[in-house]
Amino acid sequence: MPPRQPASRPSKSRAGKRAPEPPQQYASTDDPRVMLDRQIGALFEPIPPYPTQTEREGEFYTLRDGEMFLNVGPHHPSTHGVLRLVVKLSGEQVVDVDPVLGYLHRGVEKICENSDYYHVIDQVDPLEYVSALFQEWPAVLSFEKLMDVQVPRRAEYIRVLTGELLRISSHILYVGFYALDLGGLTPILYSFIERDEIVEMLAALTGARMLFNYFRIGGVNGDLNHEFMSRLGDWMSRAAKEVESSATLLNENEIFVRRTRDVGVLDRAAALRYGVTGGNLRASGVPFDVRRAHPYSVYPELDFNIPTRDEGDSLARYLIRIDEIRESIKIIDQCLHNMPDGPVMASLPRLIRPRPGRAWAAVEGPRGMLGVYTISDGSDQPFRFRIHDPSLLNLETLPALATGHLLADTMTIIASLDPVMGGIDK
Repeated sequence: MPPRQPASRPSKSRAGKRAPEPPQQYASTDDPRVMLDRQIGALFEPIPPYPTQTEREGEFYTLRDGEMFLNVGPHHPSTHGVLRLVVKLSGEQVVDVDPVLGYLHRGVEKICENSDYYHVIDQVDPLEYVSALFQEWPAVLSFEKLMDVQVPRRAEYIRVLTGELLRISSHILYVGFYALDLGGLTPILYSFIERDEIVEMLAALTGARMLFNYFRIGGVNGDLNHEFMSRLGDWMSRAAKEVESSATLLNENEIFVRRTRDVGVLDRAAALRYGVTGGNLRASGVPFDVRRAHPYSVYPELDFNIPTRDEGDSLARYLIRIDEIRESIKIIDQCLHNMPDGPVMASLPRLIRPRPGRAWAAVEGPRGMLGVYTISDGSDQPFRFRIHDPSLLNLETLPALATGHLLADTMTIIASLDPVMGGIDK
């Protein structure tokens, strides 16, 4: 009988530790000749780690000859927020785009349903973090409809005044970041100079520079003060000149114009089909503005135009924002001349219990129609609270707009749509 052989044991290093097993490898989907470690494959592969669930997903994640996937984002500088794009490329030409959302998901709508009506105003601020007052506005409007609250006229004028200031701030940042995405540094520096002056005014009024929590059910949290008016008067004396100077910087820049003209064209029919609103819709020739189509506050008493353009390309979307800044300056000037005296808050109880019912309210934000749908069951908390955010609908057009263009044009198109990921990932 042959002697019994000892059982094989895993090799050990000199220190007595077990040697690590070699990582399992598999062929990359992009290039089968490239082998990836299975432990870290998820960091490189854009393919979802589950079977395709829809016909669209199955078609997108099937590569043809000469095609490859490229991850863009979710780092902030290239995608205007925590947005990830899986881009299907043929050479440098975009074949298709799959926007991947959800990196900022916080369940704000459910949080609002567990908050009382006053606290909801504070919860919705971070969604539209570039222009937070516009997220507060439809919320308080819907609550006021539920309770038949009459807002004092002075408070309505203050809402319009501060809202238009913040619209200018948002559009100025849009111009700066648009140029930055195309490689221009100077415009973003000028944009932040103007933006800082506006938020300093609003900080003197509200106590905050970004998340203002200023609008209230029945009015606003505090009347205009001397510091705010002093800063506003100084800024208004040169606002129009500064806007024209900033616009000239890009309007006469041959590189900017050539990289935006005829890029990402969104025609009128497609814009309506996608449900696009705001400047992106008006750049395609549709003169829809909530301030005129469904008037609210004191906008019916003010004289301003709704600028439109017919080209529907990335350049037109930029030029629309410049035109809107000019109109906002006109609105602010009228508010200062027509603002009446009086209280800035209606008389309301500390604890609000609206009658059972439902209400919808919408305002024209810098990116389009911001809406809130509220259902009350008679308690001190909303039974249902739903937010309509324009950035989500605007971003849905990206696969159609980017297809057929170069990869570098994808950044141009995203910047021209001006998405804010806080509202998209609500």
